[in-house]
Amino acid sequence: MSSFISFTIFGLVSGAAYAIAASGLVLTYTTTRVFNIAHGAFGMVLAFVFWDFSERQGLPLWFSLVLVLLVVAPAAGWFVSRFVTKGLGEAPVSSSLVVTVGLFVGLIGLAQQIWPPEARFVPPFFPETSFQLGDTFVTAHQLITILSSIVVAVLLYLLLNRTRIGTAMRASVDNPELLKLFGGKPEQVASLSWAIGISLAALGGVLLVSVVGLDYYALTLLVINAYAAAMLGRLKSLPLTFVGAMGLGLLTSYASAYLPTEGLLNSVRNVVPALFLFAVIIILPQAQLRIGQVKGIVSAPLPSLGKSVGWGLALLAFVGLLAGSASQANLLLVGTAATYAIVMLSLVLLTGYGGHVSLAQLTFAGVGALAYAKLDQPNLYGLVLSALIAAAVGGLVALPVLRLTGLYLALSTLAFATIMDKMIFQADFAFGFNGTLPAGRLSILGTAINSTGGYVFAMSVFLVLVAWGLLLLRRGVLGRMLIAMRDSPAACGTLGLDMRWFRVGLFGMSAGIAGLAGALFAGLRGTIGSADFQSFNSLPLLLLAVVFGVTSITGAVLGGTGLMLLPVLSSGDPQLGGLLFAVIGFGAVFAGRDPNGLANLIFRTGRLLEGRVAPQVLARIPDLPGRGARRRGRGADAPGDGSVEVPLSQLTLDPNVPVEEKEVGAHVASRG
Repeated sequence: MSSFISFTIFGLVSGAAYAIAASGLVLTYTTTRVFNIAHGAFGMVLAFVFWDFSERQGLPLWFSLVLVLLVVAPAAGWFVSRFVTKGLGEAPVSSSLVVTVGLFVGLIGLAQQIWPPEARFVPPFFPETSFQLGDTFVTAHQLITILSSIVVAVLLYLLLNRTRIGTAMRASVDNPELLKLFGGKPEQVASLSWAIGISLAALGGVLLVSVVGLDYYALTLLVINAYAAAMLGRLKSLPLTFVGAMGLGLLTSYASAYLPTEGLLNSVRNVVPALFLFAVIIILPQAQLRIGQVKGIVSAPLPSLGKSVGWGLALLAFVGLLAGSASQANLLLVGTAATYAIVMLSLVLLTGYGGHVSLAQLTFAGVGALAYAKLDQPNLYGLVLSALIAAAVGGLVALPVLRLTGLYLALSTLAFATIMDKMIFQADFAFGFNGTLPAGRLSILGTAINSTGGYVFAMSVFLVLVAWGLLLLRRGVLGRMLIAMRDSPAACGTLGLDMRWFRVGLFGMSAGIAGLAGALFAGLRGTIGSADFQSFNSLPLLLLAVVFGVTSITGAVLGGTGLMLLPVLSSGDPQLGGLLFAVIGFGAVFAGRDPNGLANLIFRTGRLLEGRVAPQVLARIPDLPGRGARRRGRGADAPGDGSVEVPLSQLTLDPNVPVEEKEVGAHVASRG
């Protein structure tokens, strides 16, 4: 009985900390419509700040707590509200998710850069004080945690429902323009919400740090528990959020105490929060279609068929040169870049064309690699079957949340990735007792590809084929439907389009492409392990895809190369890895509103050179045979800029030329 009471107290204490963090998450979402995935990362960084003030700087414990909760955290919340998330609530959900995921990764990199890895310890509050409850002792720190959660829940409820400023907070989301007419200031209200929300994240981190320890990832990923609690409250009910957090804390504690220590149930104890989150998402009511907004994303221009074929063949020629001259180690890096590029192509389909965000693409790649190794069929049959298995898994992930979109769909993939990482990939029946599996090199039509250079070239061929397939899909009816569903789900619903099953198919196709990349990667490496497909690595993959351009094939190829270079650049200096994470994360924060990324800058530069520089260069070249005759053939009244006047009846719109925002015009081309 005493052990049951002990685990109950531990569960209530954990649930209280989750409730504090989840309350801040609910507050920011309720008042700004921005779901802050980086909520736990803020708590982690501010816990480090608390340690720095109290332990390294030697400030009194209470003064350090006051500085963190009332000065540093509110200042961080104000800065994020004014300069990072301003206006993000009205943007597409994919944009807000990418920005906050960028904050998530960037804050982890910032913490690693400021506080390099070493052993650190934060003592609990009043460590010598405890109270006896039967045969169990309750420490003062545990009691403070439980009381703090109750006080926070009551004060937030009173703030939102019984005060004028709380009414203004809710009105700033419902109708900010009407709030301005009544003298309210939506920007200041949003800043206050973020200040309070980040302060609560800091309080949750400080209360948990003495139990979990100062760890970059343990503190950050504990926010999944807060996600689950907030989802139970539908991101708006503080009482239900409090109940969900307490129930989750008790479930986690009882699972660790009473589940068997061997077999599959042993791994369940590590994924209770993720299972809870997935279950809550499934039972949520159907998400309403977003209406009142017809503004879509201006995608990168589609290349012509000639350019698509030309650039694909040029890439194959370049890889062919590398295959014949590069070293074994460099060829493995090129193959890794091709793997990441194919996975990012799956994001081009899902996020760039479809507008949905997945936080589990490397997990789908792991499913494809695991299936390829288990099938032991190193040929085209095994490769295609592995991709189909990954596609089926992707469809099954989207199937339970068939009614939901946007944020709920993304969080379901996060929960799925966590479950697969801790429950499946780390199990003995998956990668074996050693954590690795052998995988054979691919053979095509009975011809084995034994050399690394030849295998990397074959991977590049698959990369180009997938890219061509996506471009053909984008040009067709299916591609136009994807863009329409991304830009205006409500309009598509009124036209009778069944977006639910279409979404399942889209997830399946995207997961199948990622699974193909994982199977190819398994053949490249020869052995694969669970560490190759950790769920956290899907986050920088998504961010680099956005930074380089998640709406274009070029962005995927550049992003895959950049992700391959990350461990290479940070291998010499561990601190450089933290700096690179910070650069990628905060770079995605600024690039998240423009999913075309750096690739679009390349396209604009190319159009500029083609439209302005090239004519000037050609004008200075002496007349070639026949060129003067063509120039004379224009006639004396022809326009001086080199254009040809064509009757209006002979003009037609060119579908391959993008129409920029805030610019009305039509690009025309002659039929003749």
